[in-house]
Amino acid sequence: MTPRVWINNINFNDGSKIEIEKDEILVFVGPNNVGKSVTLADLSNKILRKSHNAKTILSIELSKNVNVDELIDYLYKSSTISDADKNKQLIRSYKLNQHEMTLRHQWNNSEEGLESFAGYFSNYLTTIDRLKSVNPPQSISLANQPPSHPIHILERDDKIELKFSNFFNRAFGTDLVVHRNAGNLVPMHIGKRPEPDEGEDRISLNYVKKVENLPKLHEQGDGMKSFVGVLLNSFISQYTIVLIDEPEAFLHPPQARLLGKMIGKDLPTDRQLFLATHSGDFLRGLLDSESKKIRVVRIDRNGNNNKFCELSPDKINQIWSDPILRHSNILDGIFHKRVVICESDSDCRFYSAIIESLVEKQELSSPDIMFVNCGGKHRIPQIVMALKRLNVDVSVISDFDVINNIHPLRKIVENLGGNWDSFNSKWLSVKKAIDEKGPELKTTEVKSQISFILDNTTDRVFPKRNATAIKDVLKKSSSWSHAKHIGSSFIPPGEATTFFNQIQQNFKSIGLYIVEVGELEGFCRSEGGHGPKWVNEVLKKDLATDPELEKAREFVLQIIS
Repeated sequence: MTPRVWINNINFNDGSKIEIEKDEILVFVGPNNVGKSVTLADLSNKILRKSHNAKTILSIELSKNVNVDELIDYLYKSSTISDADKNKQLIRSYKLNQHEMTLRHQWNNSEEGLESFAGYFSNYLTTIDRLKSVNPPQSISLANQPPSHPIHILERDDKIELKFSNFFNRAFGTDLVVHRNAGNLVPMHIGKRPEPDEGEDRISLNYVKKVENLPKLHEQGDGMKSFVGVLLNSFISQYTIVLIDEPEAFLHPPQARLLGKMIGKDLPTDRQLFLATHSGDFLRGLLDSESKKIRVVRIDRNGNNNKFCELSPDKINQIWSDPILRHSNILDGIFHKRVVICESDSDCRFYSAIIESLVEKQELSSPDIMFVNCGGKHRIPQIVMALKRLNVDVSVISDFDVINNIHPLRKIVENLGGNWDSFNSKWLSVKKAIDEKGPELKTTEVKSQISFILDNTTDRVFPKRNATAIKDVLKKSSSWSHAKHIGSSFIPPGEATTFFNQIQQNFKSIGLYIVEVGELEGFCRSEGGHGPKWVNEVLKKDLATDPELEKAREFVLQIIS
């Protein structure tokens, strides 16, 4: 039996504990500077049994599948050990050079750290390490010596080499070829795989020259080298625990997503993989693989305190089955401190531009906020719930008319963590007051104005301007359409206004911000148009000082404070 070691559980410094299966992929995600890379380094130190300077992990528990006698027997049989070494009971193997008695003692006490075995069973791959890992290793006797590098495994198994080359081809559109006759080193080359001419084989001089004429992998750009380095160490190496920091480094977004999908779909089942990523593309690739063994841990930080939130494989699959998350950029919110959900892309552009202007002119610290367009208020509750499951701090900005209907308002409030029963009676009073205020136009007036527009339309194709005019008439016929245009000032004075102010403050406390000027365009009525056209014109103004945008700045400041 091939010896294996895996991590059973991790105890973090916030008191949380995560149980891990021996063939799972665990991904650390979160905003910048919250400790993703530090956590990976701490985990590597714990595997080694370094207890000092661990900032995020208190302890780990390791398991193994063989006893000490089985391990020692395996090492003697699988390693090239001289008779002199055997007499001294000295075991020399890949990243092992220890006396047998020392190894026996460490193996029997390895539940909390592997010490000398750490480099044999695990590998912590930094961004620099993966670039170096494609450098040509020294040649070995394939029949008599065990592999000391993943490239040796490709060298001695054509099927594995071709499968690995296919991975590379999918990312870069060309083959990856191991040069088996290069002398003291075993380099890899890129390019179309040469075919031996008639009467030749792979050791024929002409074939060897064809291979040597191909570009060498280790002389290529960092993207190619990093991609191969990650796959070599996660797929081909004999490590049973692999830790990789920023696997997406040096890759373009499509390649990062492809790498994630390959890892999720094709990772061998005899190892654990621990990743720290800053890339939504890489994470989407992992989830695209539909693997049932991906576990996500989101890290956040409050001051000097880390917080760890686990998403099990079941929760991951449930979230990724949501088409809104799967086919949008909403998942990128997992890499930000806070996400603000808006009804449209125009809202996102305007509010983020106001923030940028305030940061620049008032020398504020730049908040780590992502504005997300959900495509309409009825989709807000679903997105709030999904991001809350990811332990993301979520806020919502909605037009004034969100208070017109209990759906989706109630779900928005509840999914943000509010108690709807505490809002219901006051909300009903506000809604009733607006309903009873009555429409601006009576039915006869609406019919008359629409008839006038239709009677005076002679174009073969109904003009867009006339359709807009009819919509404007219909808006005036609804008290809520008028309320959306005007905002909270449309509410009758007295009890209804008092109740609105109270529920508005309570909404803000849970992260729901209602646009009191009605809708986005209410922040600057001197500009005509709607949506993108309005935003394009307003963004030409001095957003930080223009007097007409003072309410917009006040509104945004209360959101980011």
